Amino acid sequence: MKSINPFTTKQIATYNEFSIQEIKETIEVLHFGFLEWREKKLNDRCLINSRLAVLLTENKEQLATLITSEMGKPIAESMAEIEKCAWLCRHYSDPVALGIEPITIKTDASQSTVRFEPLGVIFAIMPWNFPFWQVFRFAVPGISAGNTVILKHAQNVTGCAMAIEQLFEQAMPGYQVFKSVILPASRTEEIISHPYVKGVTITGSERAGKEVAGMAGKHLKKVVLELGGIDPLIVFGDADLKKCCVAALKSRMLNAGQVCIAAKRFIVHSSVYNQFIEEMILEISKLKTGDPMEPETNIGPLARPEFVDEIETKVNKSVEMGAKIVIGGKRSEVHPGIYLPTILTEIQENMPVFCEETFGPVGVVIPFSTDEEAIKIANNTRFGLGASIWTTDIEKAKRVSVKIESGCVFINSMVKSDPRLPFGGIKNSGFGRELTTFGVHEFMNIKTEWID
Repeated sequence: MKSINPFTTKQIATYNEFSIQEIKETIEVLHFGFLEWREKKLNDRCLINSRLAVLLTENKEQLATLITSEMGKPIAESMAEIEKCAWLCRHYSDPVALGIEPITIKTDASQSTVRFEPLGVIFAIMPWNFPFWQVFRFAVPGISAGNTVILKHAQNVTGCAMAIEQLFEQAMPGYQVFKSVILPASRTEEIISHPYVKGVTITGSERAGKEVAGMAGKHLKKVVLELGGIDPLIVFGDADLKKCCVAALKSRMLNAGQVCIAAKRFIVHSSVYNQFIEEMILEISKLKTGDPMEPETNIGPLARPEFVDEIETKVNKSVEMGAKIVIGGKRSEVHPGIYLPTILTEIQENMPVFCEETFGPVGVVIPFSTDEEAIKIANNTRFGLGASIWTTDIEKAKRVSVKIESGCVFINSMVKSDPRLPFGGIKNSGFGRELTTFGVHEFMNIKTEWID
């Protein structure tokens, strides 16, 4: 397997695919590691996260450079990703954040208790777009709770997977709690079917989620799915338009638009529709495309060449169906791996840019007249990951929020993941949650103990 720099197109490294025997041995090491790790005191397991935070901080530049080299994210964003991982580690250095202490419940028993016990080896299938954060946000709380983790990362960020394994080994010497395996998606069932593997979590595409959920169901394994999204950003006429447009642009263009919770459909009240578009054009004109290793670069290449082809096809087909390009709408002539920041209008619900996830720097603007119309447009999707509402009327925002079909709604803010809040979607965006106690409990045995 090869790791290719998406900007320079040069090969970074090659890796050998794991054999069936290597996979078996890795799972066994993690299983016996689990039997030892779960006996360690909860406070001690959590304190180790402080070491992880220090290692991340001390090696931030090196790790960020690795991210940018492998998947093309602007170096400033890669730095921020490592910093966010360190924050998460510090957050889970406090055992209270896990929420797994036994709970006593008053019943007609002498004593009745709910206990939270780790399951064992959990299989994590993670994507390339946030190669450190996606892994850490599951692995850190999961391991702190007493589980061990086997990771199958996206092939194009194998170097990141190996670096993450080294970080866990350095932070937890003597304990086998985290291992990476190198293999294609076609061999995923080899791990899911193993009796020592007790659960599966995947962050990825809708298609991949369906395949993994099918395998997990076949082998009766617990599964959590965090899949795609076509998140709406609703702008009412009284919104702080300047602040809204800055956040909207950041949400849509972060990581060159390769973000599942990015605002992809801008649903804007007709009274500020034209002004919103003008502000977005102004903000886009400030963005710099180019070498992601340059600190001032805002938009780098998409992670793989075929992704540029995919986003170009979706935009072109939508234009053929009547969509209008306001700005962008093509790949860079200087750097073909970069797709230029794009805004489209005159959108219909059957267009690819409306009904399919656009994993690139492309946003669509859709007008509305009434609150009910905005809600209808926002919910007109098979996905339900996140949503954003912009208005100075907070009570109205709350009324609209409860009618939005999504895992989260952010009012006057862009959607983002936060270790203090549960994260996940509904509908075809998946099921289950990550982060907070809700995410931790997904892979715990919630055991009732009754004493009479």
